[in-house]
Amino acid sequence: MAAVVATGLFAGLFCAFSFAVMPGLARSADRTFVEAMQRINTAILNPVFAAVFAGAPVLLLAALALHLPAGRPAPPAWLAAALLSAVAAIAVTLGLNVPLNNALGAAGRPADDAAAQAARARFETAWVRWNTVRSLLSVLALVCAAAALAA
Repeated sequence: MAAVVATGLFAGLFCAFSFAVMPGLARSADRTFVEAMQRINTAILNPVFAAVFAGAPVLLLAALALHLPAGRPAPPAWLAAALLSAVAAIAVTLGLNVPLNNALGAAGRPADDAAAQAARARFETAWVRWNTVRSLLSVLALVCAAAALAA
C-alpha cells in the first residue's frame, strides 16, 4: 500500500506540471515565465520532494523484494513493471528535465524582454515534452503498482 501511495504522489507531482503549472505559465509573458520557473526549480529542492522522488522507487523495490518469496507470479511482475517505469521517469528527469532546469537557472534574471524570450525558447518546448514523457511513465508505474496490490 505504501508503494502505491508513494507512486501516486510521484505521478501526481509530474502530472500537476502537465495539467496545471505549465499550461498556466504558457499564458504568461516571457519574463514572468522564466522567473517563475527559476523560482519553482529552486523551491522544489526540498525534503518533501526528495522523499516523494526517491520514496516511490525505494518502496516499489521493497514491495518487490517482499513479494518475490511468496511464489505468486502476478504481484512481482506488476511491481517489477512499476519499478522499471518509475526508474525510467527518474532517468528522464535527471537526464533531460534537470539539465534544462539548470540551464534556465544559469541564464539568470533576464536583462530585457529579448533575453527572456530567448531563455524561454531554449527551455519550454523541450521541458514540456520530457515532462509529458515522465508523467506518462509515472502514471504507468502507478497503474502497475495498483495492479500488484489488486493481484
